[in-house]
Amino acid sequence: MIGVTITRYFAMRFMRTILAIFFTIFCLTFVVVFVEMLRRASDNPAAGAGVVALMTAMKVPAAAEMILPFAVLFGSMATFVDLTRKLELIVARAAGMSVWQFIMPAALTALVIGLVSVTIYNPLSAEMKLRSDQMEFELFGRPGSVRVDHGVWLRQHGVDGAAVLHAMQAVNAGTTLAGVSVNVYAPSGAFVERIEADKAHLEPGVWVLEEAMVSAPGEPARRVGSYLLATDMTPEQAAAAATPAQGTPFWDLPGVAERTAEAGLDATEYRLQFQTLLARPLLLIAMVLVSASFSLRFFRFGGVAKTLSGGVVAGFVLYIVTKVLSDLGGAGMISPLVAAWSPALVGSMLGTLTLLYSEDG
Repeated sequence: MIGVTITRYFAMRFMRTILAIFFTIFCLTFVVVFVEMLRRASDNPAAGAGVVALMTAMKVPAAAEMILPFAVLFGSMATFVDLTRKLELIVARAAGMSVWQFIMPAALTALVIGLVSVTIYNPLSAEMKLRSDQMEFELFGRPGSVRVDHGVWLRQHGVDGAAVLHAMQAVNAGTTLAGVSVNVYAPSGAFVERIEADKAHLEPGVWVLEEAMVSAPGEPARRVGSYLLATDMTPEQAAAAATPAQGTPFWDLPGVAERTAEAGLDATEYRLQFQTLLARPLLLIAMVLVSASFSLRFFRFGGVAKTLSGGVVAGFVLYIVTKVLSDLGGAGMISPLVAAWSPALVGSMLGTLTLLYSEDG
């Protein structure tokens, strides 16, 4: 009974600290994005402070999701140090608890946070960001400067030949594009013309490009009010191709990956994102083990800053390795399964090995 009480007490301490750090970073991100959105909305009378605040509140959760591993790392380190400084861990050791018994509450807390973030938080944040992007598109008509976006690429075929479309932003499940440029090719593969348009809408069997500028080899550029580009693309295929992997809800990733592959596009990013989210709970547990490796010593003779700095560096190295492997997996150089799971597995094993050496060895 005493063990259950202590475990619950430690788990609540870890939960409060991790959520406090995450909420603090969340608020700082909100302020930065809100100020930038206000600057962009200064020339738009329809975008008042309330509308901008609403868009920001729906946009920030997706951005804050990226800092969750650091919140777990810093929260775990802060809790371990505080418990040691107040001699609570010393008393727990004296009562016969091993290091694994008071690491277990932190690991269970990280596991719960990881599962909730993947199954509930991620789908909600993705949906809110989608609605925020729709509002931003309607207000400004172009991508925001605070939105990290490398554009949308679509390859299609029609009765007139093939075409490659690039858009700066896609909304309405990929059926409405902004900042569009199109290269049109004849059935033989020869380049025919280039079209640039402010917006494009997908209609049955055709893309409707508004305010288009058409340029063909050997001819002067001409502006047309509307340009019709034949296509065999369906709304489902457009949605699959235009939806970024990071903006796709967890539960939709397998289906989107399948539809993307059926559309003839590379679905590696969606498979990688799905495996990355599956591996997140283990990655958070690895952050706990890394923080415990640097935070459980009794700082009676100083050296707190040096030791904790080592923990922070180790956590950042683990995160950087995760990003590097993710880029390699997205480029198809390694398997998405290996890219997503290896950092969490290696981090967990190294943290466990360090604790075995320092505590039991």
